[in-house]
Amino acid sequence: MDHAVLIESFSEFKDSKNIDRATLMSIMEDVFRAMVRKKYGEGNNVDVVINTEKGDVEMYRNRTIVEDGMVEDENTQIALSDALKIESDFEVGEDVTEQIHLEDFGRRAVLSARQNLVARIMELEKESIYQKYKDRVGEIITGEVYQAWKKEILVIDDEGNELILPKSEQIPADFFKKGDTIRAVVLRVEMQGGSPRIILSRTAPVFLERLFELEVPEVFDGLITIKNIVREPGERAKVAVESYDDRVDPVGACVGMKGSRIHGIVRELKNENIDVINYTTNISLYIQRALSPAKITEIKIDEENKKAAVYMKSDQVSLAIGKGGNNIKLAGKLTGYEIDVYRDSDVEDDEDVDLDEFTDEIEPWIIEEFKKIGCDTAKDVLAIPVDELVTRADLEEETIKEVVRILKEEFE
Repeated sequence: MDHAVLIESFSEFKDSKNIDRATLMSIMEDVFRAMVRKKYGEGNNVDVVINTEKGDVEMYRNRTIVEDGMVEDENTQIALSDALKIESDFEVGEDVTEQIHLEDFGRRAVLSARQNLVARIMELEKESIYQKYKDRVGEIITGEVYQAWKKEILVIDDEGNELILPKSEQIPADFFKKGDTIRAVVLRVEMQGGSPRIILSRTAPVFLERLFELEVPEVFDGLITIKNIVREPGERAKVAVESYDDRVDPVGACVGMKGSRIHGIVRELKNENIDVINYTTNISLYIQRALSPAKITEIKIDEENKKAAVYMKSDQVSLAIGKGGNNIKLAGKLTGYEIDVYRDSDVEDDEDVDLDEFTDEIEPWIIEEFKKIGCDTAKDVLAIPVDELVTRADLEEETIKEVVRILKEEFE
C-alpha cells in the first residue's frame, strides 16, 4: 500500500465526515508515532510531517552522533563512522536527521496503521455526533425517512446521520414511507454499544412547544410564554399561555386571524385538537378555563389535597369529560388538580333515571361505554343526537339506536 494512497483515503474521509484537518493530522501523527515506537522502541525523537492535501507523509528520525563502540541505544544514537556515510563532515555530539520511509515498516505494519486510523476516526465521528445532538435535545429536526419498520423509523438528517423515531414516539395517525420529509424533536441522545443513538419524538409536549415558536413570532420573541403543555397525541392538547405585555392577547396571537397560525400546527399533529387558554394563578379560574368548552356553575377547591369538585348542568358534563375522558384528564394534568365533575342539583331533573337502573335490558359493558363519554343518566343520552353518540362512543350505530329506544320507552 502506497503511503500517498493511505493519506488520500483519510483526506477523503475527513471531507465526507466534516472532521477538521487539524484533528485529522493530530490523529494521524499519533498513529505514525505509535508505528515508529513499535519498530524502534522510541517515537519522541521522530518528526512527522503530514500534508493531507497532497496525500503525503514524511517521517524523520533524529539521533546523536557518538564515538564508534559507544552506542548504547541505536534508536537515539548513531556511531560516527555510520554518520560519516550520510555526510562527510559530521562530528561527535552533532544530531543526524534521517528520513524514515513507510516501506521500511512492511505491508503488515502499514495495514495495521490504516486499521488504527479508521478506528480512531470513527470513534471521533461517533463522539462528534453524540456531542452535537446532545446539545440539540429539545430542538426540531427535519429529516428524510430512509427506512420504515414496524417498531421504528430510520431518519437521515442533512449530514447523513442516522436518527431513530420509535413507534411509541409517533402520533397514532402518523404514516410515513421511504423518502418522506419528517419533522420531530430530539428527545434524548444515548450511547449504545459505543455508538450514539439519537431518539426523536412527535408526541412529546416540547414538540408542540417548538411548533408554536415556529408559527407564533410572539412566542419565539418571548412576548408570550408557554407556561404548560399537556397532550393526548393525535387527540387533544391543552396549552396554557401568558403575556408579559398587556397589549398582547396571548390566546389571540397563538390562534391567529381566523385560526391561521394554529391550523399549521394542527395539520402537523394530524388534526390534534388544541385548546389554548390564558394562564392564571387563580386556581378556580384556571380549572374553569382548562375544562373549556364546558360551562361550570360552581367549583369547590381543596388546595391541601389538590382536589377540585366541579358542578355543572347535565348537558355540560359530556363536554367537560370529552371523548374517552381526554378533556377532564388533560385539564387535571394542566392544573395539577384531581377534578371530579358533578351535576348541579339545582337544575337536576327529578324524573331522570340512572343508567345503572337499566341493567336488565342493557348490557353493563354498554352502559360503561356511555359513562365514559359523561352520560350517567337516561336523559344525558337522550339529550345527544344519535349521530353524535356514534362519533363519541365506541359503539355500533344499531346498538346506540336500541339503547335510545329503551330509554325513550321509560319516559313514555
